Amino acid sequence: MKAEDTRDALKLAARRLFAARGIDGVSVREIVAAAGQRNSGSLHYYFGSKEGLIRELVVDGAKLIDERRNAWLDAREANGLSLRDTVEALVWPSTRLGGTAEEDTYIRFIMMLQMHHRDQFLDALENKWNSGYLRCLALIRHLLPEVPAAIMTRRLLFMGLLLSSALSSREAAFDDQPWARPFWAQKGTMEALIVSIENLLGGPV
Repeated sequence: MKAEDTRDALKLAARRLFAARGIDGVSVREIVAAAGQRNSGSLHYYFGSKEGLIRELVVDGAKLIDERRNAWLDAREANGLSLRDTVEALVWPSTRLGGTAEEDTYIRFIMMLQMHHRDQFLDALENKWNSGYLRCLALIRHLLPEVPAAIMTRRLLFMGLLLSSALSSREAAFDDQPWARPFWAQKGTMEALIVSIENLLGGPV
């Protein structure tokens, strides 16, 4: 196996295991075995440590989402961004992150990481790969000036929790939960999620 293929295999295996069990529930040996590697030192060779691997996994997905999100906003900015545009920028760039369903484990991985090791997640981002998200938050505040700042802060927190939970559920449904797939596959489900977020943000004070 080529070096780049080995790296990718280790990353894919690790992300899947972390998404299912969290980073504390997965050993280096388990990652190496799941990646089909015989050399137990391969993970340390390519990433330096388990923590180095986690950092790279965080950045891989965060960079892709951030680039997509900023591109989405840039493409619509000239015509004036609406609340719907902004919410869509939060939702759609976080879907279909892998080349196959097997690779779509990123949202569940970072959700587990943020729940138990938020500092490690933020440290990996280095205040660098969340510019699109911060841009969306600023736009929401600008578009809804009638909502008091303190109330909006609370609503944005609820929105983040809703996004993480919904997108994790969707990711799992298309990956390894066939019984949940029809709900997420049916026409209008994602649009309903977007409308729900709009209503959460702009509802009566």
